[in-house]
Amino acid sequence: MTANPANLEPIGPGTARELFLQHKEGDCSDSTVRNYKYHLKSFVEWCHSQEIDNLNDITGRDLQQFRLWRQNEFDISRMTVKNHMSSMRVFLKWAASIEAVPSELYDKVLIPRVPPEDRKRDEMLDHDAAKEIIEYLGQYHYASAEHVIMAILWETGIRSGGLRAIDTDDVLFDRQALRILHRPEQGTPLKNGERGERLVAISDELRTIISDYLQDRRDEVSDDFGRDPLITTTQGRMTLGTIRRAVYKVTSPCWRDNDCRDCAGVAEEKCPKAVCPHAVRRGSITYHLSEDVPEKVVSDRMNVSQKVLEEHYDERSEEVKLEQRRRYLE
Repeated sequence: MTANPANLEPIGPGTARELFLQHKEGDCSDSTVRNYKYHLKSFVEWCHSQEIDNLNDITGRDLQQFRLWRQNEFDISRMTVKNHMSSMRVFLKWAASIEAVPSELYDKVLIPRVPPEDRKRDEMLDHDAAKEIIEYLGQYHYASAEHVIMAILWETGIRSGGLRAIDTDDVLFDRQALRILHRPEQGTPLKNGERGERLVAISDELRTIISDYLQDRRDEVSDDFGRDPLITTTQGRMTLGTIRRAVYKVTSPCWRDNDCRDCAGVAEEKCPKAVCPHAVRRGSITYHLSEDVPEKVVSDRMNVSQKVLEEHYDERSEEVKLEQRRRYLE
């Protein structure tokens, strides 16, 4: 390694990571700090494997080698690499502020381009964002169709097709549950057919929101088969496309904040931070798992096999899983 520039102060990668996380705890959500912690853990491990014990020594070439190692060694998606390297960029910019690396080093972090289809496949609404959105809807759009859609999708983790299939008499207030049925001949099939039929428990709070919506806000219409859908427009049962647009709208910061700097006033569904219903489902599943709900319970509630759950929905970091196993064994 080359000699350290005179203006840099020696610090180990692990120590720098801990200081950075302490700094971020003051102005970031818990989930954001957890992501930084997980992403930077692999960087510290790589530094150890390369016998780099002083962050001052890191070069642009090292950053490229780390990126290739992370991508090839673990066979991860481009979206995951993008997330890791974006965290690295933030970390190195902070590190420059404490004289740990050259001020321009963060600019040498190469962040891969990710096709839109890959971004959508990997996106997830985290718990903090979901809580903020639902609280906003509860305060300013209480018991609206959008409020009911988001509250049900987040709390239950059901698919938008399952939500669309629910009729008013499928809300079992006395049992505090939603009944989800496969009725393809009447235009409301479930993805897994009859295997997707089930009762889903709901909280007191969600039951109250649905009750108030039915009393005051629901469009009083039936569908073409004489059924009374739970989620309606003036035309009848809400379409999947309309549900999707509603989710894009309420998850878009531009809708809640006119000063959103990320999209300069484009349509909500084009806002970089807006997400689709599937991202809400992935976030809900991950949150339930993070709260120590058993995988079998989550699998049954969300109607997804445990294998698919683990491969495609569970976004907990290995660190979080380790801590949960440790708590379970204690």
